[in-house]
Amino acid sequence: EDFLNLIFKAMMKDSLNSSHSVSSAVQSSEQIEEMFDALSYIKGASLLLMLKHYLTKDVFQAGIEVYLHNHNYATAQSDDLWDSMNEITNGTLDVKKMMKTWIVHKGFPLVTVVRKGKIISVQQEKFLYRVEPENWTSDASYLWHIPLTYITNRCNFTHCTNAYLLDQKSGT
Repeated sequence: EDFLNLIFKAMMKDSLNSSHSVSSAVQSSEQIEEMFDALSYIKGASLLLMLKHYLTKDVFQAGIEVYLHNHNYATAQSDDLWDSMNEITNGTLDVKKMMKTWIVHKGFPLVTVVRKGKIISVQQEKFLYRVEPENWTSDASYLWHIPLTYITNRCNFTHCTNAYLLDQKSGT
């Protein structure tokens, strides 16, 4: 419950146009200090949980083990973690491409789901809680690769999770 409260506080900050991305280039030590705030840590943890759920626990853990083995006693960048995950998925999913959309964009998407009979349509757009005119920027270029999981009536709730990667503005 405490973690959920932290996530919702971070989402409130992240839903403002004055938010910042989780990862960005820095030129000074002051910029580094600004990057390591509650938003970055909590959003980062949430993104890792999202990835773990999408890849499955075993695949995610194997990717973490490869990452730790390849970079023990060395420096690393965020791409190194995504590369380790790509190594485990054997190219079936470009984890780096998917996760880059989450760490370089500020904010998060609002996904709208519409069902018409057996057809499910999904659409994404950037969610803004409050538009601050002095900080407003166009969100037309914002596109996340959103891993969606779902079940159908042919499944029991523990053994049949389907996945869909929404990597366009809309999908069916």
